[in-house]
Amino acid sequence: MRLEAITWERLADRLAERLLDLKPADGGAWPRVALDGAPAARPGELAERVAEALRVRGRPALTVGAEGFLRPASVRLEYGHQDVDAYYDGWLDTGALWREVFGPLEPGGDGRVLPDLWDPVTDRATRSDYTRLPPGGVLLLHGSLLLRHWFPFDLTVHVLLSPGALRRRTPEADEWTLPAFERYDRETDPAATADVLIRADDPRHPAWTG
Repeated sequence: MRLEAITWERLADRLAERLLDLKPADGGAWPRVALDGAPAARPGELAERVAEALRVRGRPALTVGAEGFLRPASVRLEYGHQDVDAYYDGWLDTGALWREVFGPLEPGGDGRVLPDLWDPVTDRATRSDYTRLPPGGVLLLHGSLLLRHWFPFDLTVHVLLSPGALRRRTPEADEWTLPAFERYDRETDPAATADVLIRADDPRHPAWTG
């Protein structure tokens, strides 16, 4: 696979330009984009860059972090604080994401999206207000392990770290999650299935498939 060296700024601009012409596959009014990657790959930072590049071009965008839709600790941690299978299969509240984020953006929806539901730090509801994304506005959902859930994305972007880079850049306290990303690579192969692949082993010098 051929990768092209690029800066993060130029990458955000190139993605924004691509999104200007993106049409939802279901005929709706809101393109939905995944920015997928392990926490160490910082897909949320890229999502914010792309959102700003879209706004400069006159296109509304809403960034939503999947970490705002984790299940309560009583459910997430039922089998312990470092259960890899639970992290892989049960931490993300996919039902809430469908209900509060994807549902309002289906054809005939009203565009009222809840940007987050649960704060995993305080383990309480965030009580955030709904945000209305106008027709034509782009949803940028960022987070980990996103491409295994059959969400209706119109474009998928995966920020890839090699196993060595992922281990180096993952805090020691979170190294227990690494087997989940190994399983994700085996079962989902996001590097091959994503529409856009970005390699970020050196965070200063990304490369992408263009």
